[in-house]
Amino acid sequence: MSDDLKSFCTAVILSVLVVLGVNYFFPKEKPAQTTTVEEAAVDTATVSAKDAENTQIVYSNTSDVLKQDERLPIKNDVLDGSIRLKGARFDNISLLKYKQTLADDSKNVVLFNPAKTQDAYFAEYGWLSSDTSLVLPDANTVWTVVGNQKLTPQTPVTLEWENGQGIKFINQISLDEHYLFSLKQSVENNSDKAITIFPYGLLSKQIEPENMSRSVVHEGFTGIINDDLKEIQYAKIDDKGENYEANGGWISFNDKYWFSSFVFNNDAKLKINLRKIKDNTFQLDYRGLPIQVQAGSSALFTSDLYAGAKEIKLLDKYADTIKKFDLNIDFGWYYFLTKPFFYILDFLYGLIGNMGWAILLFAALLRLMMFPIANKSYESMSKMKKIQPKVMALQAMYKDDKAALQRATMALYQKEKVNPASGCLPLFIQIPIFFSLYKVLNIAIEIRHAPFIGWVKDLSAPDPLTISVWSHIPYIPSLLDIGVWPLIYGLTMILQNKLNPKPANKDQARMFMLMPIVFTLMFAHFAVGLVIYWTLNNVLSLIQQKIIMRKNGVQ
Repeated sequence: MSDDLKSFCTAVILSVLVVLGVNYFFPKEKPAQTTTVEEAAVDTATVSAKDAENTQIVYSNTSDVLKQDERLPIKNDVLDGSIRLKGARFDNISLLKYKQTLADDSKNVVLFNPAKTQDAYFAEYGWLSSDTSLVLPDANTVWTVVGNQKLTPQTPVTLEWENGQGIKFINQISLDEHYLFSLKQSVENNSDKAITIFPYGLLSKQIEPENMSRSVVHEGFTGIINDDLKEIQYAKIDDKGENYEANGGWISFNDKYWFSSFVFNNDAKLKINLRKIKDNTFQLDYRGLPIQVQAGSSALFTSDLYAGAKEIKLLDKYADTIKKFDLNIDFGWYYFLTKPFFYILDFLYGLIGNMGWAILLFAALLRLMMFPIANKSYESMSKMKKIQPKVMALQAMYKDDKAALQRATMALYQKEKVNPASGCLPLFIQIPIFFSLYKVLNIAIEIRHAPFIGWVKDLSAPDPLTISVWSHIPYIPSLLDIGVWPLIYGLTMILQNKLNPKPANKDQARMFMLMPIVFTLMFAHFAVGLVIYWTLNNVLSLIQQKIIMRKNGVQ
């Protein structure tokens, strides 16, 4: 392989490293502000969690806070929690299918937490008006439960409150078998005059700066606004905020595996605001257009609230009726590969019952699909290695005449029927495969806490069995700690390099000697499932390459 071609291949490999580094250390740019919401008579932000301002002062125990107010229980097969009747606030939701850690006594993942507790996170609904004499429900309003006393898929609930001015506010809430709440906010005007009101809803989320992920998985605001996807990471949300005007769609707060989302009817016209309220408190709210309710009549505003896990197949089902709802999952640049890869892995997991073996079988199937391309590549590399002494002889002969060396080298390639460029072809194909599988193992909650064999208990996390040779050295980060599987991967890469033609240029030779070390350090902090996949891929490549080399008389 010529020096130029080797340099080109090296550049491609280093580009992969650069892209990974950029994705990991630098979050996406915040999109430009699209619209400015007109000043409302009552600013939605002031309705935000009035008591959320205290969350940074003193954190209360969650169980104590839950006992302070009357609550409406919530329960289905995947959710457990309650709605605070004071303010009709969704502020207590646990996910029954998911544990916080791998420990046997681990508690369930908690999504929504009450205000005044650490990691406060809740949803709230209400009404606004420019008429200051009109009494409206707020965060301190205590609602009355009418009928069913527990919210389940079989028993929807109704909350009512009268303002003493002849106006009745009604919230009808239903829950499906998963994570989707449906809300009907209605107003009955039994007074003698017309009123004008605005429906609103807000999500308030407290997140400490150290918990703001800088991984390749998007965490922060996500929304489909006027059919366009908007994404802003938590670190990029400031107190100036972002304002949008939208027709329908949905808006969400997204974490790696969980999210909450307001979902609107397609004909709903909304003003949306996203902002940082405090150093670690973010608010996402919407306000509908003004609704005039004549005396003796009523008004209705409907929306949905999703509060749960990012289960890919479930979100795909919701996407049948909620446009692009699956984009709450960050599938990345290679969406067209990432999503199919997940479904293939999920299918193989259904057959085998172990996600680790499913990943290995997936690696074998991919190698089988690439077998013809890899064969041509390895045949070319074998021929290159076979004629390497002739190439080196030409370099010695024409060391002072680069043009003559180039002509002689090309003539040699033509005579031996060698195409040096074909050696890089598998690399080009594997780059999108690498990124797509990398994404799958980072975003798929179905792989979270999925065990393999031995010490690997979570395929979505780095190899836990690390060799911490650097931990005793001050200022040396754990980034240099290397797990067993990454070491095995590095060994396979070293063996691959030994089979490849050696670069004639000494500097390039040294660079290629360092590549296994660089990649081993990098893979040490990737999901171990990806490392296992790539290790088997290397092993299969070694076997295939060795067979072809023997076939071509190269040892």
